[in-house]
Amino acid sequence: MVTMRDVAERANVSIATVSFVINGTKRVAPETRARIEAAIEELDYQRNVVARALASSRTRILALLHPVLEVRPNATVNHFLLSAAHGARERGYDLVLWPVNDDEQMSHLLAGGLVDGALLMEVQFHDLRVDRLIASRLPFALIGRTENEDLPFVDIDFATTIDQAVEHLRSFGHRRIALVTQRTMAPSGNEPGRIMRVESAYLDAMAALGEPPAVVTVESTSAGGREAARELYEDFPEATAVILVNEGASAGLVKGSRALGRAVPHDLSVISAATTAELGEMIEPSLTVMEAPASQLGRLGVNALIDQLEGVQDAPPHIVIPCTLVPGQSVGPAPVR
Repeated sequence: MVTMRDVAERANVSIATVSFVINGTKRVAPETRARIEAAIEELDYQRNVVARALASSRTRILALLHPVLEVRPNATVNHFLLSAAHGARERGYDLVLWPVNDDEQMSHLLAGGLVDGALLMEVQFHDLRVDRLIASRLPFALIGRTENEDLPFVDIDFATTIDQAVEHLRSFGHRRIALVTQRTMAPSGNEPGRIMRVESAYLDAMAALGEPPAVVTVESTSAGGREAARELYEDFPEATAVILVNEGASAGLVKGSRALGRAVPHDLSVISAATTAELGEMIEPSLTVMEAPASQLGRLGVNALIDQLEGVQDAPPHIVIPCTLVPGQSVGPAPVR
């Protein structure tokens, strides 16, 4: 196993100097630090996180809080997770996934003293986990937003994303546009902020068009997508297009519509929003998607937290980035009813 002594010999420095760099306990000249980091990389030295924590008052471990037992991580969530982990590692931190589904798990996190800060995902509009973090004084940042937009956050610009999706459908002649979102275990009125912002933006867009809204909420599964197809067919037959903000239901919606005699896009156009282009390409026909800026936001979120920890932040970041339209084959001219 590669040791700190091996790194010191490769970089031609003392073991103490290597320790200063690894543990962040003393300033080291930039050129010396570069040699040590290069030696660490060349030798594939595995930093001992526990020893580093004992050598300083910080662990350089960050917790990414996600309710994985209630919300199944999808392709887009994985992009968030991986980009945040890579961003943390680039700045000398380790990121651990900390499942948080109840108050007991929050208590374990806050009482353990293991982590320097927390990055919270699946943020609810009124989020009790945020209240606990504030009371604990543990530094944190959000990927998503609560009702309090003074907190440090990065998020998808859902208002712009929905407006662009509606405008794209309107360019094909669609006016009766439905919305399919995700059913969650949260009580009504306290769903994840992303769902509430999507629905608000959609309702505003339909009001501007002078058209009645059609909102369907289903599980984030293929069965949920088939359920959405049936509900659209039975309750909103006048809808010629749908904006889907429920990644797990996308394949089921297309298959379910086809089983009901509604071809995509001949009878029903579909845009899948806040998802990945790769997922859209896996479905036949390939979906037009509003691709989520997941990789960008994951890094921005972890940087916002680390900047806070290292005192380089002038003000809490409030960053929103819209999704990007990636055309596929699931949008066509509005059919004549």
